[in-house]
Amino acid sequence: MAIATQDRKTRPAGRTSVGLKVVMATTGVLFLLFLLAHSYGNLKAFAGQAAYDGYAEHLRTFGEPILPRSGFLWLMGVVLIVSVVLHVSAAVVLWQRAHRARSTPYVAFKPVQATLSSRTMRWGGLTILLFVIFHLLQFTTGTIQVGGSFDSPYQRLVAAFQVWYVVLVYALAMVALGMHLRHGIWSAVQTLGWSTRAREVPIKRTALVIALVIVVGFLAPPVGILFGLVK
Repeated sequence: MAIATQDRKTRPAGRTSVGLKVVMATTGVLFLLFLLAHSYGNLKAFAGQAAYDGYAEHLRTFGEPILPRSGFLWLMGVVLIVSVVLHVSAAVVLWQRAHRARSTPYVAFKPVQATLSSRTMRWGGLTILLFVIFHLLQFTTGTIQVGGSFDSPYQRLVAAFQVWYVVLVYALAMVALGMHLRHGIWSAVQTLGWSTRAREVPIKRTALVIALVIVVGFLAPPVGILFGLVK
């Protein structure tokens, strides 16, 4: 209690542990909405090249003439980058404080039951961050080319996921993402004050379902391409 009171008195609201958790929860909600939309868009690959390339072109022209060409994508990218910086910064500060608290023999430590998802949140988050960088270099900037260079987003997608090890890397990253989402959604709901003891089990089940929907949505096109369902 004394430590919590000192934390509130000596730090601005946004730098308290509670404030940092709210930052993580809020940015997490933004990521979740983006992932849902992105996974849905990727499923356009099953409708063929015209549908997928049309979807990609629509994102570039979205908001015209108020926004310049690709203006929506740049705006969304800036929002996501700022959110990532805030999310990671808050996570690092909270980890450092938790580490210092564990190093101080203030009270007896009684570990609570933890899931695999909760125990791997930090390493899972780092894995996801590294994968996102790889993903952007491959599909956005074209710095990493697998299977050839193509102007068509659909052809670039198909060429990449016809290579088995690319699909494997993608699948491992999606497993890490699903575990991160499962615990992150539940934690965010708690932080934002929407959870009660009666709602705890339904919230955990809902978090699992949302995580599975996103993971399956992202994995379906690569697996479909690898096994020849999408050509």
